Amino acid sequence: MHPTLVPPDSLKGFSADEINVWKTEFDVVNTLRKLGHEVRPLGVQDGLDPIRVAAEEWKPDVVFNLLEEFYGLSNFDQHVVSYLELLKLPYTGCNPRGLVLARSKALTKKIAHYHRVRVPVFMVVARGNRPKRPASLKFPLFVKSVSEESSLGISQASVVETDEKLAERVRFIHEHLETDALVEQYVEGRELYVGVIGNERLKVLPVWELDFGKLPETGEPIATAHVKHNPEYQKKHGIDIRRAEDLDPAVERALQRTTRRVYRMLELDGYARVDYRLTAANEIYLLEANPNPEIAEKEEFASAAAASGLKYKPLLQRLVQLGLSRSGRPD
Repeated sequence: MHPTLVPPDSLKGFSADEINVWKTEFDVVNTLRKLGHEVRPLGVQDGLDPIRVAAEEWKPDVVFNLLEEFYGLSNFDQHVVSYLELLKLPYTGCNPRGLVLARSKALTKKIAHYHRVRVPVFMVVARGNRPKRPASLKFPLFVKSVSEESSLGISQASVVETDEKLAERVRFIHEHLETDALVEQYVEGRELYVGVIGNERLKVLPVWELDFGKLPETGEPIATAHVKHNPEYQKKHGIDIRRAEDLDPAVERALQRTTRRVYRMLELDGYARVDYRLTAANEIYLLEANPNPEIAEKEEFASAAAASGLKYKPLLQRLVQLGLSRSGRPD
């Protein structure tokens, strides 16, 4: 985990805002200890030596991987997992090949399109270039980083209606996030999340939905950073993430089938969450796949697992077992 996210042994004396920063790390460490495991939180940020030293001196059975960046770069997380493989250390979560394929939202969409999974029409604008919108891209458009996660850089300004606003938002992504920009057709509809667990044998979790509640009239229902991560904003606007209701059974089956396909075609394993938009005509659009998603006890992945009968303790134990299976033990 990141050094600043190494959690305390107790929540006593911490505010809700402080806890929210490292709640995932606390939940995982605390629950693994309750399961009887010996756990040593390890902060890793700008060097691999702490991993090597821990591997040689402590000799862990498995690494529970919660790291989402290295050297401050999110697209370096796969290199740390590759290092674990070189050390022949079993680890939880996704393998480096899957992390690479899913990291680029554009690459994910290209692979999905090849496999005839519906995705929004899109283009990528490389850093330093101005957008040249093809005729196939109709307004409104949605502009975001091609590689950043956690809704970084997403706001109401991400939805654009003119070429002038498109150029302005692309420039924002280039300058502030320092990544290429992904420009895609904005798909109106319900925002749905489907979790999946497994290496060879897969368990697809119930469909979860981001309910946008009562956003301001001027706001589009999109997963901005405030919508996803700000408890006060969520409470104010009645935003909730819960089990999807009133889904056509055929649509629910299609979501489960598509999630399995996406998981396989991106070579994911361990666990992941696949994000979709569902239109009023029941058309399913793949938005992105998120390997190693948020797994705090009260977040959507763990909640969906609990709804399927896999409570939090068994969930984490299952992820540990899947990690250990990389050492040749059975899945």
